[in-house]
Amino acid sequence: MKFRVEVISVNDEGSEQRRDVMEMERDGLAVETLGLSLAEGKAILRGVQDFVASQQTSEDLRRRRRCPNCGQRHHSKAAGTSTVETVFGPVAVPNPRWERCPCQPKGPKTFRPTATWLQGRTSPERLYLESKWGSLIPYEKVADLLKEVLPVSRSTNHEMVREHLQAVAERMEAELGEERQPDRVKPEEDPELALPDGPMTVGLDGGYVRAAHKEGCFEVIAGRSVVAFRRREEDTVPPPKCFGFVQTYDPKPRRRLWELMKSQGMQENQQVVFLSDGGEDIRQVREYLHPNGEHVIDWFHITMRLTVLQQQTKALQEEWPGNGAAASKQLESIKHLLWHGNVEEALERLANLLIDLELIRNHFAPAEKLTAGVAEFETYIRNNQESIPNYGERYRQGETISTAFVESTINQVVSRRFVKRQQMHWTLRGAHLVLQTRTKVLNNELEEAFRRWYPLFRIQAKAAIN
Repeated sequence: MKFRVEVISVNDEGSEQRRDVMEMERDGLAVETLGLSLAEGKAILRGVQDFVASQQTSEDLRRRRRCPNCGQRHHSKAAGTSTVETVFGPVAVPNPRWERCPCQPKGPKTFRPTATWLQGRTSPERLYLESKWGSLIPYEKVADLLKEVLPVSRSTNHEMVREHLQAVAERMEAELGEERQPDRVKPEEDPELALPDGPMTVGLDGGYVRAAHKEGCFEVIAGRSVVAFRRREEDTVPPPKCFGFVQTYDPKPRRRLWELMKSQGMQENQQVVFLSDGGEDIRQVREYLHPNGEHVIDWFHITMRLTVLQQQTKALQEEWPGNGAAASKQLESIKHLLWHGNVEEALERLANLLIDLELIRNHFAPAEKLTAGVAEFETYIRNNQESIPNYGERYRQGETISTAFVESTINQVVSRRFVKRQQMHWTLRGAHLVLQTRTKVLNNELEEAFRRWYPLFRIQAKAAIN
């Protein structure tokens, strides 16, 4: 049995152009010969793509051949072709240079008619796939995947994927605008603004990425923004959105977060609550991003530190049961005080516990270790005392007290692409740009950006869905 695949082009006048794309022969039937093989499918796609592109460009040049003002044909100055990389292989596009019509005395003497649509040498569909996949898996694996399943050129490599992704990210950065200046007056104090929706909770955390050229590591900030509720029941609550940036590279993090929250419907007077682990770097980032926002220390990180201290009291109880048990009881009462927001009393008890431990630290090794841990915890609470609310009351009101959702965000945004099982080393710029495309992919916003840049991007697929 023989099969012949043919493509037919019909122009506006009804004339047809035909091309044989491929011939196949099948003798007998086996499960491995059922239908098309991957190689045959790729060959058909590449043949169809080449024919469709050649017909499109030929028809476009035919329509542009005559001057729109006087109807006279443009004289050819030089022939030429340009290669456009598409998802179905490279396409040679005629790219001639024509002379300007005599009826148009102003302007350059020659021009390229393809300049109206030929933007770059890579199709938007190809850029989209490389940016999306490159945001999720290593560049080299993206190049291998493209060559495995699509009829792209064999010269496709990880450097090409990286350059294309960074070009897309740079375009996003250019759209972001200048850095936003902080509000001098708290918007929530403006009586003329309408009653806002529920508070927006922004969780912040940091992760470390291996730096290029064996320069150690650098910190990446990532987070997620969540809207609590809408005032009107008919309004749907927008989905959470994540963001990320390299703190020492990004020149406009405040603008970045502002635009993200605005896309979730943030109002000028809406309450913004920041949750973090209370680390110095994260605290400074929060103060810069939104000086008027409320900052709350994550309860999980407080309890985690107290759990470590309780483990250390067990070692002390083995050598001196009385003092060890007393220290454990003190730590439990401190946890109770912090849960209810009684920070001053908790600090007093920490100070008293430190005094008791100082008396025995030189006699027992576990006491010395516990003293250092309690001193560090006391400093941590003192530095963040203004960000420790009444967690019990917040919990009863259904408000967020933990950044568990941010921990998953760090894993999703940073670890899976930059750290876990990845041996890549990153420059500040490279990591920052990947973070921008990766968060767009995770927020399901990458295709929207491409539709904004290329109005006809995937318009056929959108029409088919509708």
